Amino acid sequence: MRGLFRPAALWTASAVLAALIAVPPLPAFADTLVSQGKAATASSTENAGTAPAAAVDGNTATRWSSAATDSQWLQIDLGASTSVSRVVLNWEAAYASGYKIQVSPNGTAWTDLKTVTGGDGGVDTWDVSGTGRYVRMLGVTRATGYGYSLWEFQVYSGTSDPVPGCGTVNAALNKAATASSTENAGTPASAAFDGNTGTRWASAAADPQWIRVDLGSTRTICRIDLRWEAAYASAFKLQSSADGTTWTDLKSVTGATGGTQSYDVSGSGRYVRMHGTARATGYGYSLWEFAVHTTSGDDPVIPGGGDLGPNVHVFDPSTPAATIQSRLDSVFQQQESAQFGTGRHAFLFKPGSYPVNAKVGFYTSIVGLGQNPDDVTLNGVTVDAGWFGGNATQNFWRSTENLSVQPPGGTNQWAVSQAAPFRRMHIKGALNLAPTGYGWASGGYIADSKIDGAVGPYSQQQWYTRDSSVGGWVNGVWNMVFSGVEGAPATDFLGKSYTTLDTTPISREKPYLYFSGNEYRVFVPARRTNARGVSWANGSTPGTSIPLSQFYVAKPSDTAARINAALAQGLHLLLTPGIYNIDQPIAVNRANTVVLGLGLATLIPRNGVSAVKVADVDGVKLAGFLVDAGPQKSDVLIEVGPQGSSADHAANPTTLQDVFVRIGGAFAGNATTSVVINSDDVIIDHTWLWRGDHGEGIGWNVNTAETGLIVNGDDVLATGLFVEHYRKYDVEWYGERGRTIFFQNEKAYDPPNQAAYMNGSTKGWAAYKVGPAVNTHEGWGLGSYVYFNVDPTIEVENAFETPVKPGVKFHSLLTVSLGGNGRINHVINGVGGPAQGVETIPSKIASYP
Repeated sequence: MRGLFRPAALWTASAVLAALIAVPPLPAFADTLVSQGKAATASSTENAGTAPAAAVDGNTATRWSSAATDSQWLQIDLGASTSVSRVVLNWEAAYASGYKIQVSPNGTAWTDLKTVTGGDGGVDTWDVSGTGRYVRMLGVTRATGYGYSLWEFQVYSGTSDPVPGCGTVNAALNKAATASSTENAGTPASAAFDGNTGTRWASAAADPQWIRVDLGSTRTICRIDLRWEAAYASAFKLQSSADGTTWTDLKSVTGATGGTQSYDVSGSGRYVRMHGTARATGYGYSLWEFAVHTTSGDDPVIPGGGDLGPNVHVFDPSTPAATIQSRLDSVFQQQESAQFGTGRHAFLFKPGSYPVNAKVGFYTSIVGLGQNPDDVTLNGVTVDAGWFGGNATQNFWRSTENLSVQPPGGTNQWAVSQAAPFRRMHIKGALNLAPTGYGWASGGYIADSKIDGAVGPYSQQQWYTRDSSVGGWVNGVWNMVFSGVEGAPATDFLGKSYTTLDTTPISREKPYLYFSGNEYRVFVPARRTNARGVSWANGSTPGTSIPLSQFYVAKPSDTAARINAALAQGLHLLLTPGIYNIDQPIAVNRANTVVLGLGLATLIPRNGVSAVKVADVDGVKLAGFLVDAGPQKSDVLIEVGPQGSSADHAANPTTLQDVFVRIGGAFAGNATTSVVINSDDVIIDHTWLWRGDHGEGIGWNVNTAETGLIVNGDDVLATGLFVEHYRKYDVEWYGERGRTIFFQNEKAYDPPNQAAYMNGSTKGWAAYKVGPAVNTHEGWGLGSYVYFNVDPTIEVENAFETPVKPGVKFHSLLTVSLGGNGRINHVINGVGGPAQGVETIPSKIASYP
């Protein structure tokens, strides 16, 4: 883990230390004493000479004191609702070691403004923020055997006029943030801008330190609010910058006392930072929240929420089944064979039972809107291959998730190949993964699903199942991989093609849309470690829920500039079904941002730009969309973290789930590399990166693409990695401690001859290369196949190329020559017999080295 670590016990000591510090007040803005001479009452008085009024008379020689018990209070009636900015307590020798400052509109319902522990008497000054008519000190713990005793209890109200036109919206909320340092992984810079006063940024224990926020564009800045944790700055500067390099001072502060502070400023800039120059404690700087206000109307506010567009079909149980079935069938007729068509559809079912069968064609998603899969039940969610003569090897780009199926015949059919996720499903019966007639199918993916009966892959060549429960598994052809699956068969790779891991080391389920009350929400499941079985086995999946109002609901007509403005404003992104032509990358710069596509929403980058770029921040979730490379060659289509990324995201990794890339097929697309992972700790959970081998715009020098995936980050995990047909290496892995569970690959079909397909003096390019400097890497269930349909005499020397080191390990490797069209001479590093001949018999290695 990177960063500094401060033990919890020491932090407790820090909180106590901060509570002991009492310095003369330096208000954040001009404030006025509003409590003196006001009516005061108390829970008790020691005697007639220590009445409550004595604590608000301005005379430090008179005092209020209570009975000698812990739970006692002193209350002031300000006469009207008043904004409270500061309180000062001047204790007599009988003081409180623990107490609360509270505010109330009516003297009955109280809100805590400040909780103090470890107090040492003397003069306590606290900056607070709240509004009410009544203010009280509620004693919790006495420091002596006597009661509580105050010479004076003073309440101040901020009265300075705000900057004219200064907006009330926090322009820094959920914006991208960086800092000079962080105390540990649990105190990132983003925590000071997330609107949550229970999370914080903390720095290393040194001077100076800074934290900054990127507002996304140049803004006119009029006020900055700081809510300090106990480890606060006694001196600091508030600064702005146009470029994040040259800084202008907006405010210089000395003698600060922590708490909540607000500063009227005047200036402009895209970046705003707090530059701490002196700490008040021995620890670092720590902020619960850092808010920036800008001139009203400076930038238009982009609203969140909205309708889901015409290609999202929403049903509830009151809709007649015949109406639903008719709509399902109509769309299926359009989409059944529309492999490279432009239609995009999502069918959403609100909680209830539906006696319908959803046949699922291309670019169609069938989704339950319940919190759990059993909240929605259909008779069937099925895929067959009649459109392609009973061959399911091209049943791509469709999905189903978050519902249960009660098949009338006892078995549900899902005959698919790549890019057809089956998530959060409950099949109340058996599941058949083959087409009618048992024609070929070429691999798929199940996650977080429960199949009561047996799963029959039959003609499926390979399959990956993760964190699920099955009633049995009928057979295996080449490569069946399981991790965290209850009921999975034991490992028997050489005999039955099974590779089984008892658990999945790290996983987090895909975010999903659901309907609660009268609103749509997106649920973000929590990270799991060593997971086994479904996440919803014991009730609802653990995680957090985000209302749709916090998402920009994008339509295909939206520009990338507007989408990026919404993201910069702090919104998440929901891509409704359709095709998005973008002339700049979708820029995800804020930690924990969710980008969720419906109905295989498709991004086409134009003019050679990237489609998506993610900053080196925590917990971004990319899910459920397709990137179609544009005609002008892009260098990289999806980039997670810029070059040189090094932040630790182990506690909150970024995830890519059901994110697919296509180069050619619909038209002649081009890209050098499909996906580059520079950030550490990323989880790639089901992706298909495909340089097209059929469709439009296909050819060795037409839809050019060199590499599918390059991993530079450390501790990256791939679960369900499908990468196919690239002209050189399909996967290059240079980060340490990488892991892959299930890899499906076909080498490029179309090299014109062996001379055009040489890696220096080596025949062909390996499918999966681990860089020579890597010391630790591991893979389970990896397969690579060749089908050279232009020149069947082409050879590949090795399917897998890795350094030979103790920490580099592989389990269950195989190679295949499809019908003898080409040859793979060795499985890995010169080890393993050749894959060749018309019999299509795999060459297998159970473990390497």
